[in-house]
Amino acid sequence: MELVNPGLGLILWMSLAFLAVLFILGKYAWKPILKALKEREGSIHEALNAAEKARKEMQKLQFSNEQLLLEAKNERDKILSEARKIKESIIEESKVKAMEETNRILNNAREAIQNEKMAVLTDLKDQMTDFSLEIAKKILKRELSDPKKQEDYVKDLLKEIKFN
Repeated sequence: MELVNPGLGLILWMSLAFLAVLFILGKYAWKPILKALKEREGSIHEALNAAEKARKEMQKLQFSNEQLLLEAKNERDKILSEARKIKESIIEESKVKAMEETNRILNNAREAIQNEKMAVLTDLKDQMTDFSLEIAKKILKRELSDPKKQEDYVKDLLKEIKFN
């Protein structure tokens, strides 16, 4: 029933594990990703600025205006397309890593719970065995307290041994 209604300790440990993963991702994964995106954004802005300057120079010089403008647009689209692809791949990679880490943590928690369950069951079986032996000892002690009953019991056992 504890798996359906988790205890306070389980919730606490799962929260701590989640916060630890969140902290690790925040410290080691998100900063480099955001830095790479900002650098890429800067290079895109630089490329856009360069394309705009080229367009102005083309207007001033009126030298193959349409062709150069078309090339600049294609370059910009290519850079934006590459930036989108890189951004999507970085985000997807981060999601996959986070899911893998989450699954690993969940599997470890399930394994630990199963191990604890088996330990408790083993302990319970051991205790039941001890109780059964104690009860049997007390019953035999009471039943065989009389010498006559002891003698009858031994005879019965000897008869069983001969027939077996």
